[in-house]
Amino acid sequence: MNYSNHQPIPNLPKLELPKVVIVGGGFAGLKLAMSLRHSLFQVVLLDKNNYHQFQPLFYQVATAGLEPSAISFPLRKIFHGASNMSFRMAEAESVDTAAKRLYTDIGYIDYDFLVLSMGADTNYFGAKNIEYFASPMKTVSEALYIRNKIISNYERAITLPTVEERKSLMNMVIVGGGPTGVELAGAMAELRNNVFPKDYPELSFKNMKVVLIEAGPKLLGAMSEEAQSHAQRYLEDLGVEVLLSTKVLDYDGKAVSLDGKDAIETQTLLWAAGIKPNRIDGFDASQYAGNGRMLVDEYNQLIGSEGVFVLGDQSLLPGGDYPKGHPQVAQVAIQQAKNLSKNLFRIKKGESLSPFRYKDLGSMATVGRKLAVVDLPFVKFQGLLAWLTWLFVHLMAILGVKNKLFIFLDWSWNYLSFDPSLRLLIKPKAVRASERKELIEEKSS
Repeated sequence: MNYSNHQPIPNLPKLELPKVVIVGGGFAGLKLAMSLRHSLFQVVLLDKNNYHQFQPLFYQVATAGLEPSAISFPLRKIFHGASNMSFRMAEAESVDTAAKRLYTDIGYIDYDFLVLSMGADTNYFGAKNIEYFASPMKTVSEALYIRNKIISNYERAITLPTVEERKSLMNMVIVGGGPTGVELAGAMAELRNNVFPKDYPELSFKNMKVVLIEAGPKLLGAMSEEAQSHAQRYLEDLGVEVLLSTKVLDYDGKAVSLDGKDAIETQTLLWAAGIKPNRIDGFDASQYAGNGRMLVDEYNQLIGSEGVFVLGDQSLLPGGDYPKGHPQVAQVAIQQAKNLSKNLFRIKKGESLSPFRYKDLGSMATVGRKLAVVDLPFVKFQGLLAWLTWLFVHLMAILGVKNKLFIFLDWSWNYLSFDPSLRLLIKPKAVRASERKELIEEKSS
């Protein structure tokens, strides 16, 4: 692509301040931007969406537990009253590090400091059929698509005459035994056990399989053995079929082919098996690790590119305590953003920089109603207390008082009634211009 004809991004304020351009409004980019509010930096935040997405609760949107708006926060809202900050909805395309210029689909912008916090996308490990037919869950829109697909499948299943014909529509297969896969499987099982039988009394849910497939020998591979064993037992108690050390070979939209096991009929394959960092043109191959993450120093500055910093899922610090990279979780991104904001002020003052040191605050996963596992640095626990801890931590992490209130009310209602009320199938209909004209003329007459 030829970037030389691009014009500058229009209507950006011209401030006599060092310009920090942040690409990505995820946990790292948002935290850094908020840390630089009302500072002596001009901050420009770019993202392809105009809202922040709270990824840990995507699965609750997919399983009709929460509205998409409850886990989304408008990025422009954080800039209210901050004259040094601007937001533009744009996709980054390439970087010219020599000219300190970032090219986007709406024009270019020059920077003093560039921060890449573009996160990661779904990794299909080269399986083209799976990429085409499976449903990923890396955005709010993908989670909403899954919700619509599940409800649509059951509306179709109820119109089919035989159990055999319904089987592929009713079965749910989740691939990936990390927190996302475990939480999805538990939520699907609870829908099958408690909600769908009331909505579709004509269907027999004994015929519906919820299957969780993990290529490794354990679920929740990064957590403790206690958490792993409890999570598996909780899932099996809910009726989830857990397949460990099982590799998915292929998927044609109707059946999942497994290595050494019988194929599973399903039209709903939810893929939560891996992630790969998002990339941007303009950098040398030597600046990337083999897994696609960008090599940074202890200050999160990209090796070989002065003034370019990389945060979160995209970054990898060679050696140290995490030779394969820090965990690709929100806490790493947030802590890196906090440290970088302090270092930007140190650079401005001519002071020495502070190296990034990750403080592991623990990890957790919920499996279902009153079922969760929590690993903290000083204690590990499971069950009801872990579930309440999970609820509290995630509620406090949500941006916006309104969102916190809505989520609390939704969770309270779902707990008391065991009947989430968001099972609406809303499908947008494309209307051609000629049809719109006919409709307008019909109404006017």
